[in-house]
Amino acid sequence: MTDENHWTIEETLPVTPRALAELYAQVLGLDDVGPDDSFFDLGGDDVSALQLVRRARAAGVLLKPDDVAEHETPAALAPFARQGGASADPLDDVGVGAVAVTPIIEAFHAHGGLVDRFFQAMLIATPAGLDLAGVSRLLQAVVDHHDVLRLRVAFGDDGGLALTVRPAGAVPVARYLVRVDCRGLSGEQAEAAFAAEYEAAGDRLRLTADSLLQPVWFDHGPDRPGTLLVLIHHVAVDGVSWRILLQDLAAGWAAISAGEPIGLPATGTSFRRWSLLLAAQAHAPARTAELPVWEGILAPAEPLVSRDLDPEKDVYATAAKVSKRLSVARTVPLLGTVPAALGAGVQDVLLAAFAFAAARWARLRGRASGPFVVDVEGHGRDESVAPGVDLSRTLGWFTSMYPVRLDPDAVDWDDLLAGGAGARRGVERIKENLRAVPDGLGFGLLRHLNARTRARLEPTVRPDTGFNYLGRVSSSTGGSPWTPLPGPGEGGGFLGGGQADMPLLHVLDLNAITYDTPDGPQLVANWTFAGGHLTEHEVGELADLWFAALGAIAAGAGHGRG
Repeated sequence: MTDENHWTIEETLPVTPRALAELYAQVLGLDDVGPDDSFFDLGGDDVSALQLVRRARAAGVLLKPDDVAEHETPAALAPFARQGGASADPLDDVGVGAVAVTPIIEAFHAHGGLVDRFFQAMLIATPAGLDLAGVSRLLQAVVDHHDVLRLRVAFGDDGGLALTVRPAGAVPVARYLVRVDCRGLSGEQAEAAFAAEYEAAGDRLRLTADSLLQPVWFDHGPDRPGTLLVLIHHVAVDGVSWRILLQDLAAGWAAISAGEPIGLPATGTSFRRWSLLLAAQAHAPARTAELPVWEGILAPAEPLVSRDLDPEKDVYATAAKVSKRLSVARTVPLLGTVPAALGAGVQDVLLAAFAFAAARWARLRGRASGPFVVDVEGHGRDESVAPGVDLSRTLGWFTSMYPVRLDPDAVDWDDLLAGGAGARRGVERIKENLRAVPDGLGFGLLRHLNARTRARLEPTVRPDTGFNYLGRVSSSTGGSPWTPLPGPGEGGGFLGGGQADMPLLHVLDLNAITYDTPDGPQLVANWTFAGGHLTEHEVGELADLWFAALGAIAAGAGHGRG
């Protein structure tokens, strides 16, 4: 039979709350979870919910992300979980062949941002005993298993994109794998070698080349752990994808170590199938009915900073950055108890604090009062678009980007800082703004994949500010094999880069992430801004105001300021 979550289930067994509690504990790094403990109160978020679904499916337990969001505790979720023989509804899913251009890819292409040197990367700890042949074999298995790592990008005569996934074996990893001999190098010399190779790998990337992957193995000798730099063009990867890659690298190495063939878990719905579903969804009546809502959100409003971005001058090379870290003590309540007390999600709290801080900062700079619009990024892996879709183990760039209209001016800053009811009222006000937004996938579909609705949305002005919360990710300092390592000068495991002449999307971008450190979770805020419009001092003031607003919200929820 097929249930409301689009599973075809044969001879399935119920799942106990205890089994789900153990999965909760594994994903959230906890020793014990009770049957009535909420996944989100314990520190989970939308991204870690995807990790829960992925880990559950690997254990033979069928979950859907929507079920985790609606039934937060092991006891409440258990009736909606199944274990045993199950398969997705049959789909015409062939991962090899022509791929439809997705909204996020088209958005960057239209803006001039789909360039050669545009990538995400991760520095990964590797175990002792690994050699060059082992690295090559392992990476080849991963590339052959995940279709999108064999994506080929081409440009037509009209400048349009043509995307094609090639068969397994089409990308010979050994041809692109670089080995760096680090034996005998001091720590300072090893850092210098990494910095040089990181830049060189980025320079080797070509959007239209045979490989969108540039791996570099830093070999410290057969008896010492090494490090693997994996650099992938952004067109083929997003933040969630790295969590899948780390799991597959670990599983592949376990097979190699045991002298067994590398067999990786099934990938679910292919990126190609997903792209075709989105192309069809862009013309669905339920989606086109969203158009007036998006037009209302994009109604004229004062920019937070400026709309005068110059694509020739405001580019990656002239951008500047400010990074701030919140203490573990102040981060912990923001991930669980504070959102629970306010009836909100983690991102809701972070975005509300951003709205309050931005409004205060703008007024201090002489900006007129009123609402402003911000581009918000989401993971974009919405499995509800069609029956049987399973994106829990699919690699690719799934990110959704959609505008949100925020109106925090009714919230008095001094009242907010006093905590209590003022902070609660403020968060409730922003929650109302967020509830007015359809799911984020729809905007990209209508803006980029439907010619009729694009004509209506294209004349609207792009928000000058972007907000992105990447969720939680491990950050290892002990070098456990197949875990991310912080790069030199970086706050955690996620790395990335852009081409010097790549135009900036926004005057100001906030990319926040929580790193699970040995001392506990720590929120890191990375602010990127157009150097011709803002100064480091100005952005630093906004960053401090954001942390102050987060502290005020925590105090208002009864958890102090840390």
